[in-house]
Parts: sequence; structure tokens; C-alpha cells
Amino acid sequence: MYFGNCKTLTAEVFATLPDHFRITGRPSPRSSGSRGQHKETHSFLEGPSFDRQGNLYVNDVPYGRLFRITPGGTFELALHYDGEPCGHKIHKDGSSFITDQRLGLLKADLATGEVSPHLPRRYTEGFRGLNDLCFSSAGEIYFTDQGLSDLSHPYGRVFCLSPDGTLRCLMENAPSPNGIVLSPDGTSLFVAMTRANAIWRLPLMVDGSSTKIGTFITLSGGVGPDGITIDESGGLVVAHPGLGVIWVFDSRGEPTHRIESPVGSFVTNVAFGGPDNRTIFATESHSGSILMAKVDIPGAAAFSHM
Repeated sequence: MYFGNCKTLTAEVFATLPDHFRITGRPSPRSSGSRGQHKETHSFLEGPSFDRQGNLYVNDVPYGRLFRITPGGTFELALHYDGEPCGHKIHKDGSSFITDQRLGLLKADLATGEVSPHLPRRYTEGFRGLNDLCFSSAGEIYFTDQGLSDLSHPYGRVFCLSPDGTLRCLMENAPSPNGIVLSPDGTSLFVAMTRANAIWRLPLMVDGSSTKIGTFITLSGGVGPDGITIDESGGLVVAHPGLGVIWVFDSRGEPTHRIESPVGSFVTNVAFGGPDNRTIFATESHSGSILMAKVDIPGAAAFSHM
């Protein structure tokens, strides 16, 4: 990966999960399976997203919780259910969607804390393990079905759900599709392929299909890219767990910033926020921390559903 004039920054800690929200003495099957000898996991924060009031929402994957973090950094429990919420996004109309690794695509009411199925399966087949999602200006929901896919078993998929309920599979046989984001002009999807340590680009055709799929950015080290977001110029922001780094790339795929975590190496997901939408917020999942770093170019509109 060409570094050129890439700047190195250190993120700050915006907020940390309070002790009374940390789970002890109750290991979850997911956390013990994914972290080897770490049989107990206090939390695993993912899926940051902002509402119009400037509150930041993050998922706790193994324990089925969604936290609301106020602009002042205070954690509040927004909802709790029996599931594994990984991705979370808020529509422009205020409705909230969750990609759950066990239960499929869910709809959440942040006012009441209620969660209901929206798309629990594909026809008669259950999903393999949904991970992340994004919206188009036409109201489509793009989401990744990651499961345990990897380079030796590349069975991950990318789907598009239209407002009328039509479900299309845009890609299959993918090695661990994870974070997903749509370009500001709506012509391309970018997907983090974690086990391939790369970001793939999916050009979108006028009929909604995708062709000429290829690698846009190749990374090295760590465990591969996880969550991604995009700025208004088309530049990508990539969380790279294992390295403890947030990469910022321009629209050509060249790195402009390397933002390092001050508290841990498992930076899992990113979102733009702040009063001018120029602050990157990131989850550092092993410490239960929310990181932040200021950049020059604001994020693309967070409420993309028209």
C-alpha cells in the first residue's frame, strides 16, 4: 500500500462503557468462540450511528444491547433483546434497522425499545450471519451476509432489499463481506472483505445489478478491514482491527491519514459525527471505548434515505 504524504494522528477517547454495563461471570457462546481463551467478554461494541439530535448509538454484539451515547459522552441503554446486533443504521425518516447475526434484518423502535423482524430469511433459507448495512437515496437497503466465510470457504453474500420488498443478491462466493457503504453519487458499493484484507468495489448498473467487481484497496496486517464509512468527496474511512488503526483514503484509494488508537488494537467500526460532521468516531471493542479524531473533509450525508 502506497503511503505518499499520509499523516499519522492519534485519536482521543470520547467515552468508555461504564462498569455497571460491563457483563461479568456470564460468557456468551459468541464471545468465547471468537476470542479463543477469552472466555468472558464484558461487551463488544460495534455499529456506530448518529441520530439527528447528535446521540451516538452503538451495538453490544454478544449481549443483544444497543446503547445511546449523549453528545456529552453519557451511556444509556436504548434497547435489549435476545439477539446479536452487529450493524445499525438510522433512516432519514427516523426508522432504525439492525443487521443481527442470528435473526436477520430487524427493525427497531428507539423510542419504545421494541425490536421486530423485517427480513429474517431469504425465502426458505436462513441468512448465514448478517453484518452491516447502508441505505440508498431510493430507500434500498444494502447489507452483507458474512457468516463464517473466509478465503477457504468464500460463501459470503451482498444483498439489496428494495422498498417494495424485492430482494436481490448482488454478489456471492465472497470471502467475509463486512462493512458496506454506498458512494455519494450512488454508482458504486464498497465492501470490506475482512479475510481477504481488502476493500472491494461493486459498480452498480442501471438495472440495479453489479458487474466488473474488483479490488479497490489492498491492506496488510491485522485481521482485515471491518467497518467502513465515506466522506462527501468519496474518500473511504476504514477500521482496521488488529492494527488498532483507522485509515482515511481519498477517492482514488490513496491513504491520506493513519489514525492510531490510544487504548487498544481492536478498532472495529467508524462513523462521522459532530456539529460539522468532520469528526470520525470509532469503536475500540476490547476496551469498550469510543474514539474520535477530527479530519478536514466532512462525512457524506448520514441520513441517506429520501
